[in-house]
Amino acid sequence: MEHEIVLYSERLLMRRPRLSDFDRLAAMWAHPSVVTHFGGKPFDREDSWNRLLRYVGHWELMGYGMWTVTRLGEDLHMGDVGFLHGERMGVPAFGNPEAAWSFHPEAHGQGYGSEAVACVLEWADQQAASGADPRFARTVAMINPANAASIVVARRCGFSIFGESRYHDHLVGLWERHAPA
Repeated sequence: MEHEIVLYSERLLMRRPRLSDFDRLAAMWAHPSVVTHFGGKPFDREDSWNRLLRYVGHWELMGYGMWTVTRLGEDLHMGDVGFLHGERMGVPAFGNPEAAWSFHPEAHGQGYGSEAVACVLEWADQQAASGADPRFARTVAMINPANAASIVVARRCGFSIFGESRYHDHLVGLWERHAPA
């Protein structure tokens, strides 16, 4: 594995997912309040296992991926933030990394989402500015229009809506953000 990219913000540490994160990740994705805007059906352990493998695989195949979010000084999974490349049915290909974030219910409402997303976007902006990865000149996000909390995070972090689509028979807003010139 190439050098692990660890990011820090004022209150958070973001690192690559580990096997030791699995139980907390599975508990998060099984919680009804977390999946409300992701189809509404809690994920079983198999679904969560596949998600963890997807996160790890992104780093290997794409050179970017999702980070596990922890509070500074703690090594306890409290959420996921980062970038994906989704080969989705029914949604036009974005052509750019897709920003994504999710947090345990006990972390909701404390500003962790905005802080973590801003931190990974700063990393993405550096990739674009340095020429290391021009794909990050634009990032996108797909957000359920009823997910007010994620829309607030997206707007705070510079995303604006550019369209709509349907994914798994649910309406989704398509958001974009361009790296600073």
